[in-house]
Amino acid sequence: MIFNQHSAITGRHAFLSPSNYHWINYTDQKLAARFVAAMAARRGTDLHAFAHEAIRLGIKLPRATRTLNLYVNDAIGFKMVTEQPLYYSDNCFGHVDSIAFRRNTLRIHDLKTGISSTKETQLEVYAALFCLEYQIDPFEIEIILRIYQSDEVREYIPDPADILYIMNKIVDFDNQVEQFKKEDLW
Repeated sequence: MIFNQHSAITGRHAFLSPSNYHWINYTDQKLAARFVAAMAARRGTDLHAFAHEAIRLGIKLPRATRTLNLYVNDAIGFKMVTEQPLYYSDNCFGHVDSIAFRRNTLRIHDLKTGISSTKETQLEVYAALFCLEYQIDPFEIEIILRIYQSDEVREYIPDPADILYIMNKIVDFDNQVEQFKKEDLW
């Protein structure tokens, strides 16, 4: 048999995917809720891409107390880099929404487009990754973390001891994962 190629869907996943078959048991209401959540996630991805381009091009948005405007304008004002990878190992890395390091101050900003409550922990992990990658002692720099969500800016100054704890955890867990790989535990 010669199978149909369907090149237009290569690399994509269907909303009603066989590999995520739990939708078979959804009620109409649950299906609607999951669809709305999926579309919100897609919108969040699109907003991040838009913000990245606006910041990269230095295009400020109108002054307003809207999440996206605040995030873009602050990132431009602080001369931040967007979607910057931070890498410790193949087991631990990530892409920070926006980051800057100058005058011994590390700034990390995160754009949240959803409504779920958020914590600063993700930003602390980014700070730890930064310190590990660039071999910087978190006690010797100032760290300013910001979350932009729901038309608010939450600024947080982490305790350097918390960043060091996360750094040590990354190193320890990375070593354990490497050992798991050697022992073929996966």
